[in-house]
Amino acid sequence: MIVSLYDCFKPWSAKGSVFIISDTHFDDIDRPFMGYNISEQEQMNILKKYLHKNDTLIHLGDVGNPEYLQTLKCYKILIKGNHDQTHTSIPDNYNWYHYFNEVYNGPLVIAPKLVLSHEPVDVTWAINIHGHDHSGKTDMYHINLAPPHAGYQPFNLGKAIKEGCFANIEDIHRLTINYASRHSIHRVENL
Repeated sequence: MIVSLYDCFKPWSAKGSVFIISDTHFDDIDRPFMGYNISEQEQMNILKKYLHKNDTLIHLGDVGNPEYLQTLKCYKILIKGNHDQTHTSIPDNYNWYHYFNEVYNGPLVIAPKLVLSHEPVDVTWAINIHGHDHSGKTDMYHINLAPPHAGYQPFNLGKAIKEGCFANIEDIHRLTINYASRHSIHRVENL
């Protein structure tokens, strides 16, 4: 169990691990131009090595053909990417719930210091795990999972947390208190 997740998201890790991927672009015509050097089936074989029945897979968008993911028996979550929402090959009334247990349309804050999104978002109070940026650019506030620069293996969220990925991120409440203390108009002294 990942205890740092907000209560409503803790069930994702109740019986297994939480893995995150992004930008699979399965069967996408532009896939070769994005630098992918493995086939969709090779990518699925890698995922099958890691993901098991009790695990949770969070896909950060730009799925491509979701049929590939049906062979995974884990719990599946989608945070839609730009291709998933506006791509001409996907109809407006497309039923993502046929392939995913949960579907979100935008960034999702799942813990006090963790934001999941398709496109990178700039926050100084959390780590943003995202895809979309195929340059592979990352920094202390961003973990970019867009392959092929980030590799094709799923990101193990629980392992990253145990290894201290949040250690250098100040809590939003501490940031707010520090800001208020520095910018206070009236300071009470000698109470």
